[in-house]
Amino acid sequence: SILMQRRLFLYNFRNLRKAKGRRETYLCYVVKRRDSATSCSLDFGYLRNQMGCHVEVLFLRYIAAWDLDPGRCYRITWFTSWSPCYDCAQHIASFLRSYPNLSLRIFMARLYFCEDRKAEPEGLRRLHKAGAQIAIMTFKDYFYCWNTFVANREQAFKGWEGLHENSVHLARKLRRILLPLYEVDDLRDAFKLLGL
Repeated sequence: SILMQRRLFLYNFRNLRKAKGRRETYLCYVVKRRDSATSCSLDFGYLRNQMGCHVEVLFLRYIAAWDLDPGRCYRITWFTSWSPCYDCAQHIASFLRSYPNLSLRIFMARLYFCEDRKAEPEGLRRLHKAGAQIAIMTFKDYFYCWNTFVANREQAFKGWEGLHENSVHLARKLRRILLPLYEVDDLRDAFKLLGL
């Protein structure tokens, strides 16, 4: 099925602070071609990691096979159950540099091992520096995913207890991870204003 089962979505995308046992990563995606002020949806769906291959790499292989027209602009939006690991962040950043006509937005349910290892935060910083827009999923994003990617049987999305608080907590963590980049950009802007 092109749509995810409700229980899979609710289990894997729940933005728990401690998500023990959730070892798979799910990625819901929308690919659009942008023509001036309008956009045209080309594809949507979801993927999960396969034995020995992370889901982000699977998607990059999938989209690379499209042979995208370099004269057109494309926007890809991901909703992922985990943020990319360091290696995947490197692959994504390299991919974005190879396709300057492609923009990527990533909305993440949870941050992957950001407190346990130093590599993952650095991967997120490099990914952001390569032009990817990265953010934590909010209620609005869950609502969109529920109505776009989930076989919801016409049931309305109901957030779980702690959804908003956990989103705010994770967004603050992500902001702290990316803060050094924002500070450098602010300094560059200040120097430009001063003519330095």
